[in-house]
Amino acid sequence: MPVLQRDVTREVTTVRPPEFSRSERMRVLVAAAAGSVVVSYAAVAAVLALVSATATYADFSTSGVLSAAAPAWLAAHHVPLRFDAGQLGVLPLLPTALLMLLVGRTAAGTADRLGLYEPLQARGVVLSIAGSHAVVGGAIALVMGDGVVRATPAVAFFGCAAVSGLAATIGVARRCGLVEVVFDKLDPVALHGLRAGFMALFALVSVGALALAAGLAASWPRTSELFAGAGPSVGVGLGVFLLCLGYLPNAIIAGFSYVVGAGFSLGGVEVTPMRFVGGPVPSVPLLAAMPENSFVWSPVVLVGAALIGVFVGWTCRKVSERPTSRIRAVLVAAVTAAVGSLVLAATAGGRLASGAFDPVTVPAGLLALMVALWVLVPGALVAWLAGSRTKAVAADDAEFVEPDYDEEVADPDVVFEDDELTDQFEQLEVVDEDEFQVEEDLEDDDYYDEDEYDEDDPEEPEDVVDEENLDDEDVEDEEEEDAKPDREEDREEEEDFDAEFDEMLGMESEEDLDGKAGR
Repeated sequence: MPVLQRDVTREVTTVRPPEFSRSERMRVLVAAAAGSVVVSYAAVAAVLALVSATATYADFSTSGVLSAAAPAWLAAHHVPLRFDAGQLGVLPLLPTALLMLLVGRTAAGTADRLGLYEPLQARGVVLSIAGSHAVVGGAIALVMGDGVVRATPAVAFFGCAAVSGLAATIGVARRCGLVEVVFDKLDPVALHGLRAGFMALFALVSVGALALAAGLAASWPRTSELFAGAGPSVGVGLGVFLLCLGYLPNAIIAGFSYVVGAGFSLGGVEVTPMRFVGGPVPSVPLLAAMPENSFVWSPVVLVGAALIGVFVGWTCRKVSERPTSRIRAVLVAAVTAAVGSLVLAATAGGRLASGAFDPVTVPAGLLALMVALWVLVPGALVAWLAGSRTKAVAADDAEFVEPDYDEEVADPDVVFEDDELTDQFEQLEVVDEDEFQVEEDLEDDDYYDEDEYDEDDPEEPEDVVDEENLDDEDVEDEEEEDAKPDREEDREEEEDFDAEFDEMLGMESEEDLDGKAGR
């Protein structure tokens, strides 16, 4: 039933954001920036206080905990620390993730309090938080000077600014419309590929976590032995547990690199599915998940990465009917997953002093390349073969299909926007085309005489008959009387034309032939 619906504009109730003066706005931003620094520093100090209080031979003091929290706060911002024995660049990622979560929540709360809703309004919150963390980080590095633990002021300044600024941007991205601005600039194919890339990266990291869990479960006796050998006290065990917990994301990224095929290295030890080089490793329970020997079935772990690539291609098979568009979606997914893996690998490894276990390396470039290949190659094949294809029809083989027109003039089910138009349309009657017979040649019409009506003559005809007062019988009699002289004149003209035609051919007329004998 064809229905023409009326356009109804939705009434959207907009909430006007609260109005703040410049001084009140600055006060809110300063409170948010200072609060994020103080809360994060207090969280680090609380963890150190817990470890110091439970340790057996530790000398617990408030000033000692606060001073020790300064380099730990820099480490949480992923700023490398330097010792006399070398540089500590392999920093735990779990404190960094928790700090970013805390900063992001602070930024989101500040945006809500100020009523921010535009992308450009987010820069005030991001710059204030990033600036405060950068200033505090640089100041801490300068105060430490040439002590036992040192940090480069420039690295501390920009490192703290980068981590906190990224966390604040993520916190205000949805509230200020940054996500919509980015997504609106992407076409549907690229947007689907972007989502598939993040999904593939998450799936690969999950497979790495499963591989780490399987390694720990298989070597659980060795893991328990390492925990027991750390020390008899509760504080030492708690410290070792927190150490393993802090480096858990690093181990998951190493497992992710292993299942993809890039592997990882710890000093002289190199572990990949295709190649294994053994050697000594630190006595950390988390490292018990590392394989101790090479196995023939080690390349089987690559099946997981291949299946994820197939799944990406399967999700992109319905993006478009064109195979090239589907492959472009898979390409975007491969690039997205490769860039994400590059960032993760760059933050997971680093220098480990200058001993036998230095450096800890997760090859970022090789990992990104392997991830791109595992997503692109099987994904493109599946998207090409499993997707729908439009068959091109040749011009000679094309058949003309006559459109099916609706012969009905009036459709009682049609509804217009205006009720008056609907009533008028329903009153229309369907008229057959046989009732309309239009004479095509008006020039040959004997009943039409142009001389009878002169447009320039303003005078009306003398005899005007009132048709309303005449009966139907009177009208028919008048028409018959008017038609009789016309018929007689037509008959005389035909007889004269026949006589002239007979004379031209030398034939006698029909009257003369009637008087003669038959031939």
